[in-house]
Amino acid sequence: MSGDGNEVLIEILQVGNAVKVIAVDPNTGLEVSIVGAPSMSEEMLKRNAVKKLQYVLEKQNTSKAR
Repeated sequence: MSGDGNEVLIEILQVGNAVKVIAVDPNTGLEVSIVGAPSMSEEMLKRNAVKKLQYVLEKQNTSKAR
């Protein structure tokens, strides 16, 4: 899956009554995770994880620019 033109690695795990989605940026090694309901579609879970990864990457880049 890609976010902002970059490759993003995704792992989806069932944890009890929830689903944990891990998104990793292979360029930086930055890893984020979200937890969602099993009733959510896989695509929605992936999209939310990629959005969070993009947010954290942007926040990291703006803090380095200061």
